[in-house]
Amino acid sequence: MKVPIADLRAQSLALKGEIEAGISKVLESGSYIDGENVERLESEIASLCGVKYGIGVASGTDALVLALKACGIQPGDEVITTPFTFGATTEAIALVGAVPVYVDIDPCTFNLDVSRIEAAVTPRTRALLPVDLFGQMADRKVMQQLAQKHSLRIIVDAAQAIGAMQNGLHVAEMADATTLSFYPTKNLGACGDAGMVLTNNPDIAAKLHSLHIHGQSSYGYFEHIGYCSRLDTMQAVILLAKLPHLQKWNETRRKYAARYNELLQNSGAILPGAETGNYHIYHQYTIRHPERTLLQQFLKNAEIDSKVFYPLPMHLQPAYAYLGYRQGDFPLAERAAQEVLSLPIVPELSMEQIEYVAHCILQYALQQQEVYAVSTACTPAV
Repeated sequence: MKVPIADLRAQSLALKGEIEAGISKVLESGSYIDGENVERLESEIASLCGVKYGIGVASGTDALVLALKACGIQPGDEVITTPFTFGATTEAIALVGAVPVYVDIDPCTFNLDVSRIEAAVTPRTRALLPVDLFGQMADRKVMQQLAQKHSLRIIVDAAQAIGAMQNGLHVAEMADATTLSFYPTKNLGACGDAGMVLTNNPDIAAKLHSLHIHGQSSYGYFEHIGYCSRLDTMQAVILLAKLPHLQKWNETRRKYAARYNELLQNSGAILPGAETGNYHIYHQYTIRHPERTLLQQFLKNAEIDSKVFYPLPMHLQPAYAYLGYRQGDFPLAERAAQEVLSLPIVPELSMEQIEYVAHCILQYALQQQEVYAVSTACTPAV
């Protein structure tokens, strides 16, 4: 039985009529940049995520860069973030001339360990940039307390967490700015690159709006040195066609995660943890296994896709060697990079496929004739 890590074709075909109708209307209108479809998407996404303003941009990476700029981050400022994430987070900090300062992760949730943040704060620290990794929110309450104490901005990379909640709060409610990616594999994915910045702050929203259209305050008047980073209308209508299905898709992911949790208790894998109060939307279902490479090959032989998110922490990447970090500086992130494996969980799969994946992992454990104890420190929750 083949089990893909993602099936973008199946999702698009299921909504083919709605998507094609939206695209046809755009083609007939002749309006391909901005317009009512983009404005509607911005409004609906902002409301879903608990804020007043949404500014559509060209990608999730652009969203990060623009959010940092709009929040006043300057060259030489320090921004505290996680070493265990995709490269865009660190990249955006570097692109605005700021300095990434890493804090190690919580080994159960893979998110930045908020208990370590204060020790990393210096007089040059200007912002916290946590990542809501794999679909669950990093601890907003502690970060907000630290931000108030040290006069810091909170800019959240929620590229993987649209629809997530924490103790009843939506993903964008407790930050100065929150960024989303609509890369095709995300829980809400476009048919190309697209992103958005969310905020409750009207001044930040106004600056974002200017920055993403070349820094203009009105046509031909340039208040800032800006960017060409617009969310085009074609992508907006595709996302509008998909948006009504997002909650159902997230619930399917949660159902599949719960089934994995039931079946993999004695598999030799450490299952993903979820903090109490988190509504985890499982962009990825990521286990840890001491024989990750062997297990991944075993699954490949069984026609099951899996993927390593992420194979090398950011502080050890060649591009950021100039920061001066070394092997051993963030041991929890480094160990996670050696053990993590993300399993198929997209809503286009069937429960039969999910159960087949679990069956094969259990089969691997039996084949090795060794079952590893599941860490009691990481209690799975859905």
